[in-house]
Amino acid sequence: MFRTLAVGALVLATIVPGSAAYRAPLYRTEYSLSFLGLPVGRVNFESRIDNKSYSIDGEASASGLGAFFYDTTGKLTASGRFTKGIEADRFRAEYRYNQKPTLVDIRFAGGDVVEVVNDPPLKKRGKNWVPIKPADLKSAVDPIAATLVKADRLEDVCKGGARMFDGELRADLSLSYVKTGEVSFTGFEGPTITCRLKFTPAAGYRKGRKALEFLRTKSRIMVTFAQIGETGVYAPVHATIGTQIGTITVRARRFEAL
Repeated sequence: MFRTLAVGALVLATIVPGSAAYRAPLYRTEYSLSFLGLPVGRVNFESRIDNKSYSIDGEASASGLGAFFYDTTGKLTASGRFTKGIEADRFRAEYRYNQKPTLVDIRFAGGDVVEVVNDPPLKKRGKNWVPIKPADLKSAVDPIAATLVKADRLEDVCKGGARMFDGELRADLSLSYVKTGEVSFTGFEGPTITCRLKFTPAAGYRKGRKALEFLRTKSRIMVTFAQIGETGVYAPVHATIGTQIGTITVRARRFEAL
């Protein structure tokens, strides 16, 4: 479960891109992570994004109470494009948990997963394991792409969903409307929409695992989105995730064009 949360903590954030000839606006985004109201981590991104593609470089680290209990740092890169939906090209996350390095590298083509590297390799799984099948990796996206929604209007954001794959777990994510609002923080002020996120593990997990079963059946996951510039692409500015032992909160502290 830590693997899923570690990758998730790295990716609940805003995204990026352009081409060699055209440079989309550069954004700097800062997020804080807290658990039961106590600070446990931070995530910083420098990203470029337009209405055709995205790319991202990010760093995450434990802070506050989190730094006391866990020596955790991480880096990630992600890129992809916006077609009728979102097509990921590549996702790479490198993180260190209590001095143990981990690499996840996923490559996509035509919206499908075509190559996955896990270092160290994933352990062999026993009974009750739901294996990944080729069909599970069709029309899938990485954890970064799963946080983005391309929509014509704010009101359409909560109609989205994604088939998320983090290198081990494949899960279905679906959104439903909760409310609209306004938000203001460093570098951003404007309308938002809050959606409830339903998390359903599909493959790459062990049946009966309590943490995942809680996320599937009992967790209240709320995500608030705001538009990135005038791109028609929406990214999270606030999220709360209910777990068996308490609530994780991710909050944008800065989102500004440079």
